[in-house]
Amino acid sequence: MLRNLSDSNSIAQQILAEIRDSTVQKDRHRFQFNLERLGTIMAYELSKTLVYKNLEAHTPLGTAPFAAITTPPVLITVMRAAIPYWIGFQKIFDRSETGFIGAYRKEGNEISIQVDYVALPETESKDVILIDPMLATGKSMVDSVNLIRKRGAYSSIHLASLIAAPEGIAYIKKHLGNDIPIWTFSVDRELNAQSYIVPGLGDAGDLCFGEKL
Repeated sequence: MLRNLSDSNSIAQQILAEIRDSTVQKDRHRFQFNLERLGTIMAYELSKTLVYKNLEAHTPLGTAPFAAITTPPVLITVMRAAIPYWIGFQKIFDRSETGFIGAYRKEGNEISIQVDYVALPETESKDVILIDPMLATGKSMVDSVNLIRKRGAYSSIHLASLIAAPEGIAYIKKHLGNDIPIWTFSVDRELNAQSYIVPGLGDAGDLCFGEKL
């Protein structure tokens, strides 16, 4: 289930264009700030699909009805590029618990994903939002979902990306089915021979924090 937020015009497209711009990318602080802003926008849009309950707010002059999220979602972040993106989600879901998965790609004849750190809160009967800005091959998303499933049940799971490749979307649908919502601001053209998204934006982790040692 693809939810492409570029299907309608919004300020998000302008922010995404700035994130892609190789000149603006030289300002690392600006790059992180823009990731955070898009995280906030996506969290707001995703919040519309969650389960709510009706409550009343008590004012000095009476009461006013409102709807509140029944249970705050659990935010799970694939480090490291997702950290600024996750901060934007956290600003919307400020009562959510957070989990972290350390995953990185291993280069070779075939791209594989190495997971070397997992810290997850309780997910039983909760909505889970898995946050990873670049949905390239889809392997890190699939491996992360399988890790979460091994740790326990959940009510629903949403995959929150910034930019997605068609190959990654197809891989997720093949291995996880069509019912998991895949959120993104853009479905780009393709993966190149090195499995980077084209046109994409480059290596989001390096642009945020510098090159890996």
